[in-house]
Amino acid sequence: MRVPLYKYHLPALVIILVAESFLSPFGYAYVLRTGYANGTAPYAQSARLTANAARSRSGSAGASAYPVACGGKPSCSTAVSPGGFPSSELLAVSPSSPATPSPRDPHVPLLAQYVDSSAQDYLTQGVQAIQVARVQDAIALFRKATELDPNLAAAHYNLGLALRQIGQLQPAADAFYKATQADPQFALAYANLGGSLLEGSNWQQANDYLQRALQLDPKLGVAHYNLGLLREQQRDWDKAIASFKKAMDLSKNAPEPAYHMGICYLQQGKADKAKDAFRKAVKINPKYSEAHYNLGTVLFSQGKLKDALEAFRKSAEANTNNANAYYGAGLAFIQLRQYPEAAQVLQYARDLYNGQRNFQWANNAAQLLQQAQNLNYQPR
Repeated sequence: MRVPLYKYHLPALVIILVAESFLSPFGYAYVLRTGYANGTAPYAQSARLTANAARSRSGSAGASAYPVACGGKPSCSTAVSPGGFPSSELLAVSPSSPATPSPRDPHVPLLAQYVDSSAQDYLTQGVQAIQVARVQDAIALFRKATELDPNLAAAHYNLGLALRQIGQLQPAADAFYKATQADPQFALAYANLGGSLLEGSNWQQANDYLQRALQLDPKLGVAHYNLGLLREQQRDWDKAIASFKKAMDLSKNAPEPAYHMGICYLQQGKADKAKDAFRKAVKINPKYSEAHYNLGTVLFSQGKLKDALEAFRKSAEANTNNANAYYGAGLAFIQLRQYPEAAQVLQYARDLYNGQRNFQWANNAAQLLQQAQNLNYQPR
């Protein structure tokens, strides 16, 4: 007996402004200098997040009825979210700076080791601390640099990146804002400020700062990407797609624009275009779990069960905690009458959902598991 496809629904990845993309290199490049001349600040008001959103994405509750698979970090280019994605447009650390940080005596307070340092020295040491994953040390160093030289835009900007990395959205937005005040021509600071405000649901200011970033640098891919995310949140699918296409053209090694373009096409009911977009995303990043999963859902809906199963398999390989991928595979196995295999992956999906405290989908997986087990014992 074949189970009708229409009886079951795959969990659809809810569009959340994640920020896996925010933590990826493109919008997340630490810098030693901005390379722009100072001018007149275009905006006088301070950037503020909405009150209900000044928290890290990983701590937000109730955003989705099922887990968004992000590999455990508050920003896998997963499913990406504002702030940036991999690109060749990185603002590189100055080649004149040391490749590795100086040895640090763990018994001496961090800042005490640089007591005679200049603001630029603190900035350099902060970037080096980031390179060895000492984020809290980097934050202290960047803050000291801003205290010594409030006009050092790169220090404010790097402080914003580091604060966002630990989930402090409002302080990060404040730091990006100060970077734009110190250097009103710093396009990437505007782009990341817009991304932070977007993640905080402050859409109007996010749009203002993203538009300013594009005025300063029309070829800044991360600004087009974040503007696409804003339009996606506003459900303006055509404009969102246009922004993602520009981001793709400017940042050809970035998978996130293609992924989000696929999401928009799905919202428009354009399954084939969505499928093509997801395939572009996984071609750029073969370990993009969410893109594989969404590709699988499209293929499943089109009755291409073996292809869907392969997409779900790749999604699970890319992120073994992606319960949705196992659930999708279970549905595909049932349609293919491979009931023992269906039972195996559905049991795994159920356990993952329970572990993630997603009890609604754990119950769905348990019911489907029971059906697969019953079908396995029926005469065929």
